[in-house]
Amino acid sequence: MVQLPDTPLLDTVRTPDELRRLEPAQLKQLAEELRVETISAVGTTGGHLGSGLGVVELTVAIHYVFNTPDDRLVWDVGHQCYPHKILTGRRDRIRTLRQGGGLSGFTKRAESEYDPFGAAHSSTSISAALGFAVANKLTGSPGKGIAVIGDGAMSAGMAYEAMNNAEQAGNRLVVILNDNDMSIAPPVGGLSAYLSRIVSSREFLGLRETLKKFARRLPRPMHTAARKTDEFARGMTMGGTLFEELGFYYVGPIDGHNLDHLIPVLENVRDAEEGPILVHVVTKKGKGYAPAENAADKYHGVQKFDVITGAQAKAPPGPPSYQNVFGETLARLAETDSRICAITAAMPSGTGVDKFAQAHPDRAFDVGIAEQHGVTFAAGLAAQGMRPFCAIYSTFLQRAYDQVVHDVAIQNLPVRFAIDRAGLVGADGATHAGSFDVTYLASLPNFVVMAAADEAELVHMTYTAAEHDSGPIAVRYPRGNGTGVALPDVPQKLEIGKGRVVREGKTVAILSLGTRLGEALKAADTLEAKGLSTTVADLRFAKPLDEALIRRLLATHEVAVTIEENAIGGFGAHVLTLASDQGLIDAGLKLRTMRLPDLFQDQNKPEVQYDEAGLNAPHIVDTVLKALRHNSESVADVRA
Repeated sequence: MVQLPDTPLLDTVRTPDELRRLEPAQLKQLAEELRVETISAVGTTGGHLGSGLGVVELTVAIHYVFNTPDDRLVWDVGHQCYPHKILTGRRDRIRTLRQGGGLSGFTKRAESEYDPFGAAHSSTSISAALGFAVANKLTGSPGKGIAVIGDGAMSAGMAYEAMNNAEQAGNRLVVILNDNDMSIAPPVGGLSAYLSRIVSSREFLGLRETLKKFARRLPRPMHTAARKTDEFARGMTMGGTLFEELGFYYVGPIDGHNLDHLIPVLENVRDAEEGPILVHVVTKKGKGYAPAENAADKYHGVQKFDVITGAQAKAPPGPPSYQNVFGETLARLAETDSRICAITAAMPSGTGVDKFAQAHPDRAFDVGIAEQHGVTFAAGLAAQGMRPFCAIYSTFLQRAYDQVVHDVAIQNLPVRFAIDRAGLVGADGATHAGSFDVTYLASLPNFVVMAAADEAELVHMTYTAAEHDSGPIAVRYPRGNGTGVALPDVPQKLEIGKGRVVREGKTVAILSLGTRLGEALKAADTLEAKGLSTTVADLRFAKPLDEALIRRLLATHEVAVTIEENAIGGFGAHVLTLASDQGLIDAGLKLRTMRLPDLFQDQNKPEVQYDEAGLNAPHIVDTVLKALRHNSESVADVRA
């Protein structure tokens, strides 16, 4: 039984309406209670901790000052939204975060009217908030668009594209820059807070507007000089010149943990006729919880942990993670190949590039949340004779698809893509599931697409990719630990487009791509026990297909089943096309494809997700039996 913290004031606040009934003097206590409740909840479930703790006071201030949900609040990235969820009617479910059937770890439209826009990938908030703001302006409806964007998300070009287009929203748009990592702010304190209150006040803005009207009557050179003088004066005292040039009225920096500073500035911003406005707040990740303050990287995303000591629950020892196998293998290969370099987009530890960077710091590049740039940067490196590896999550690579097509595939440049988080990913849910990369890459001319069945295969495929200089090549692998097979001392260079037969049979052929191979072998055991001799093949390549192997298997078995951790249009679709084009199913072969379902699956344990997707061994058996019209058998019967 989890012992809940003592939160007498927070217990009276279930929604922002109730929050706004409090006296300003009560808000500090509310923030303190909100912080301990957040720590307690994440200690129970695991999840993102440091970023949420950093915005506790900011969350309280925004909901206190603005009229949410009519004022549409968009968090960027959504993992800082846990305190927001507690204050918006979801506290009773906060200890179901990231669990099956529970709250999402990100904002989600279907979950609450206070989540007007889902945000689990970064840098979308200003564009979305601008859309809300302009829609209300065009329809004459009340309400602002408010974007809270972390400084890391400002490394993506989309944020600047949105700001460059934001001027027409006027005072309907408020952007709050949460500066907690990049240290882009000058020192903050009483003077900065005082200046922020002054320049955001109605009196100052009114005087400024009067002077602007007067300046417009002056000759153009004097008018332009006056405008520049205003921007320069505020830029010298407060910073923010870049944002002013993009059309924003800049306010800040202010202490994001001082409610006495935040509240009056946000009230001024709320009531201002000037706009759009950017409010620059400075916060500290993990604020108020010493372990998280002292190790922001380790407490960004956490397992369940002891709230008193901060000690995180450790998974039992087991096989190495796929990401670390990749990173360590690439680092070893780079010892004898000076052309190998690694690129990641703000995820060095998540992709294993941190292992490479420790060994080869001059050849490791973290480009920030800028996948488009990262891919084209890699293309330039490849064009100059280097051997670049782009290590990017499957869902994040989606953001750079045009660059993959235009800058890599069309030019046939040998960029190597290490695609982490391929397949279902558990607690992060649909927004981070790598469901589509086989489909969107194997459809491209010039591409080679591999999928590792286990960690030993990943070693071989990493080496194969390093040695492949004739065009782009990708290897996909899942989140989490490997299967426990021994890692090879010497990697093998695989023959492009050649699979392997793992088990020979006569009646049933299971063609597996990726880490469903273990389930395919379990299914083969069950089928053999039923008298159905079964072949299991690991195809290794979704493109190019091993056509000779596929033709042999389809010609010599009664039923063939493909299985993959990818949506429709992937490996199975390519096998079906080959079979159709070459008449391999004309003689009555029963060919079935198994793939991820045509829906976005919510968060759950990975094994539960794959069961829901119908991609475990009993489902393979059931597919085979139904194809052979053994209708008396079903998944339930097989399991029994």
